[in-house]
Amino acid sequence: MLAKLLSKKCHYICDVIDPHGWTLKGVLSRKEEFDPSTATYYDLIVGLHPDEAIRDVAKAALMRPTILVPCCNFWSEKKLGRDELLQAVEVYYANNNVSFERVTFDFNGPNNIGLLSEPRH
Repeated sequence: MLAKLLSKKCHYICDVIDPHGWTLKGVLSRKEEFDPSTATYYDLIVGLHPDEAIRDVAKAALMRPTILVPCCNFWSEKKLGRDELLQAVEVYYANNNVSFERVTFDFNGPNNIGLLSEPRH
């Protein structure tokens, strides 16, 4: 939905990458897994509830500005709650010279906290 809104209302070129192919009609998409090595092609990487791609989205943050809103713990074998998951990603960013800010989005729900980040050059 976000890609459709950004495309139609703001005239941004968006590319949804989803290995399941779950996209709205009229949205540019590729049915494949996200490869962080392609991050330099994009101006911004948005990982909204990226499930198994959470590590790849975090790796993309080493190269490009990123918004990451995690939901499920595919970060670690250890069981992590929401706050521990966010903290684990923040530690990864800090260890890899990525500037980040934790933000709470203006909607209710347990998954309304994300990380805005950009690489330090």
